[in-house]
Amino acid sequence: MTKDVLISISGLHFGTEEENGEGEPVEIITPAVYYLKNDRHYVLYDEVVEGVPGTVKNTIKINGDSLFELCKSGLANARMVFEKGRMNMTSYQTPFGEMMVGIHTRDITTEVAEDRIDVHISYALDINSEPLSDCEIDVHIRPVHSAEAPEMSGILKS
Repeated sequence: MTKDVLISISGLHFGTEEENGEGEPVEIITPAVYYLKNDRHYVLYDEVVEGVPGTVKNTIKINGDSLFELCKSGLANARMVFEKGRMNMTSYQTPFGEMMVGIHTRDITTEVAEDRIDVHISYALDINSEPLSDCEIDVHIRPVHSAEAPEMSGILKS
């Protein structure tokens, strides 16, 4: 895998029964920096928050099928840990206030090849000890100049 990559993060957040369980799609595609250290994969990228000046610096750490960690710093601060079969709590600080986030990871699958990394996570999300939604997220990491990256880079140019 090259240092310069594109990361695609897409997922669905399913609402409560009162909200008819409708899925709310979320997707970002952005350039990132990749490196491998001590058998762990790291991806670093910046995120722009609409309507607020500044950015959020994101670091993803992937350790096989057992751990996916997302650390945010800057406008938002959090350390979100996804571990299969475990509940992890984190303080999530935003420009609008702080909340306690609970992440109950049901499943993580990770596929690593020479020119790609794919991760799928299924989890339940709690905010301030109240169930919020069931979530599915897919993360795809590709070298900027790979055969599978053109459709991702085309979105960046539009």
